[in-house]
Amino acid sequence: MQRTLRNILVTGGAGFIGANFIHFLFSDESGFHGTVVNVDRLTYAGNLESVADISRQYKGTRYFFEKADICDRVHMERIFSQYDIDTVVHFAAESHVDRSIATPETFMKTNTLGTCTLLDVARAAWQKADGSIRSDVLFHHVSTDEVYGSLGATGRFTENTPYAPRSPYSASKAASDHVALAYFHTYGMPLTISNCSNNYGPYQFPEKLLPLMIIHIRDGKELPVYGTGKNIRDWIYVADHNRAVWCILNNGRAGEKYNIGGENEWQNITLLHKVIELTAEALGIDAAAVQKTIIFVKDRPGHDRRYAIDCTKIKTELGWHRTMPFESGLRETIHWYLTHREWVQHILSGEYINWIEKNYSNR
Repeated sequence: MQRTLRNILVTGGAGFIGANFIHFLFSDESGFHGTVVNVDRLTYAGNLESVADISRQYKGTRYFFEKADICDRVHMERIFSQYDIDTVVHFAAESHVDRSIATPETFMKTNTLGTCTLLDVARAAWQKADGSIRSDVLFHHVSTDEVYGSLGATGRFTENTPYAPRSPYSASKAASDHVALAYFHTYGMPLTISNCSNNYGPYQFPEKLLPLMIIHIRDGKELPVYGTGKNIRDWIYVADHNRAVWCILNNGRAGEKYNIGGENEWQNITLLHKVIELTAEALGIDAAAVQKTIIFVKDRPGHDRRYAIDCTKIKTELGWHRTMPFESGLRETIHWYLTHREWVQHILSGEYINWIEKNYSNR
């Protein structure tokens, strides 16, 4: 039976996937007519300009923003009470592996303890007098395929693949998955989890591979590649991911995990060549000259070799399917970053520049 979703709390709604999800909720495609509460701490990767058009049109009626830390229990309790939250879509997370290697405690606090705090606030808010949890609510926890570790040359991650995280980031997300499932089994919390492959699309902070390379090509900068560039990732357009999340919210079975994948594997170096080709075409510059700006830098510790998702379960159970062909999605993404210079310039703070210089310089 399809759920009735009324007041949705989106955590991390000023970040990449969360902002795109809020745009989806207010689109005709979703058919959603309820209220959205966007909770975001506005770290370096959060940008309210990503949802500025939504705010202009719906602020104070169907859209509300709360600057808050999910680790702040008092603040979360007030939000649940004030907005009568019945659905949580939990995107908020520290997500950059490189940063997790440098500052692992930050990732454990936000991704693991923050998730636990949010779950417990939801449990208390949704608990009935007899101690049971309401059946008309849902907590959806958004996770990553990185919790499964690294694959060899063959095989794909399924929902039953044992967890084997290999970085502080993936370990913090694996822990949060286990905490979420514990709330389902212990308290009967209506809860679902999704584990997704690499997303790409608009509004992504430019420390991640695709926006970083697009902007560096535009600016004539070097294109840093870890190791030999032969690590393999599965790529999915962010709108396809969010459609999958919407399917889970409406019809997913409580207590279940759903893998979301693009079924679209690329070696990093091969993908970079494709990005150079399409970006050079869009800019009207010589792709061969851009190829010469590729530099290979020291590989990061514990760099997973290959990810690949088996998303049979969500396709067969919920009828989800991808709609964006990869090259079309790449072209749209490249066009977005090249035409949204103001957004890019706003988010390219000194902190970002210092981080890139420290971690990707060939000097």
